[in-house]
Amino acid sequence: MEVTFFGVRGSTPCSGPALQRYGGNTACVVIERRGRTPIILDMGTGLRVYGSTGVHASPFRATALVSHLHWDHVQGIPFFAPLLCDGAHLDVYGPAPDDGRSLGDAVRTFVTPPFFPVGVDDLPAEIVFHDAVPGEMDIDGAKITVADVPHVGPTLGYRVEAEGVSVAYISDHQQPGVGSAEVDPGVLALAEGVDLLIHDAQFDSLEFSMRPDWGHCSIEYAVEVAARAGAGTLALFHHDPSHTDDRVDELLVEARAMAERRGVPEVVAAHQGLTVSYDRVHADG
Repeated sequence: MEVTFFGVRGSTPCSGPALQRYGGNTACVVIERRGRTPIILDMGTGLRVYGSTGVHASPFRATALVSHLHWDHVQGIPFFAPLLCDGAHLDVYGPAPDDGRSLGDAVRTFVTPPFFPVGVDDLPAEIVFHDAVPGEMDIDGAKITVADVPHVGPTLGYRVEAEGVSVAYISDHQQPGVGSAEVDPGVLALAEGVDLLIHDAQFDSLEFSMRPDWGHCSIEYAVEVAARAGAGTLALFHHDPSHTDDRVDELLVEARAMAERRGVPEVVAAHQGLTVSYDRVHADG
C-alpha cells in the first residue's frame, strides 16, 4: 500500500515563495494498492495534480471518499483529467447535505453553469454518487469504516483497512473548546490503533482560541487524538493557508515534543508529494 498526499492545505488553495515545500493545493490523498483500484480521500485542488501526474490505468477506475462538501474538498472534481476520457468510471461517496438533497444533487449545483462552463453530467466519464452514512463497506477488498466527525455541517471520517495496514482520514475536526481534551467516541473508533492517522492540524493554540467555532483544531488536539487512539504515525494535515513552510516546520517541532511526552511514536507534517509506503505487515518508511 502507498499513501500519497497531493494536496494538504485547508480552506483555500494558496501559492507563493514561502509555501513551496509543503505546497498550496487543498485536500487530496490517494491510497494505491498493487492490482487494485485507487481510493481517493477528498477531491480538493490536489486532485488536479493527481490527475496530471503518474500513470493511470485505462480506462480509469477509482473510488473517492469525500469528507464533506466545503469548497476546499471538492473543487478539483471538474479539473481531474481522467474524468475527461471516455470509459472512465468514478464512484464518489460522501455525506448528503442536511437540506434533503442527495450528494449528487449537491455537486450538480456547483459543477454547472454559470459556476463552471459545463455540468458534471457533461463530463465524458461516468460518475456515480453515493450518499455515505456511518457504518462499514467493502471497496475492492478494502474494509472502509465511515463515522460522523464534528465539524461545520455534515462531515465524515474514514478508516481504510487493507493489506494488513490501517489508515484513518479525519481532515476537518472541531475541537470541543479551548483546553478541552474530550474526543468524540466515533472519531476514536476510526483512529484506534491505526498505522497512519491523517488529522486536521490547522491552528496553533492561540489561533484556535481566536477561532474556536471554525470547525478545526489545534496541533495539541491532533496529538491528543493520536495518543488516545494509539496511532502509530500522526500526519499533520489541512495546514492553514497563512502558515508558511517555516511556520509548519515550527508546529511540527512542537507537535513532536508533545507526542514524545504522550507516547505517540511518530509525527510528520504532510506535504504535497509525500508518499508513505507500507508492506503487508509494517511501515517501510
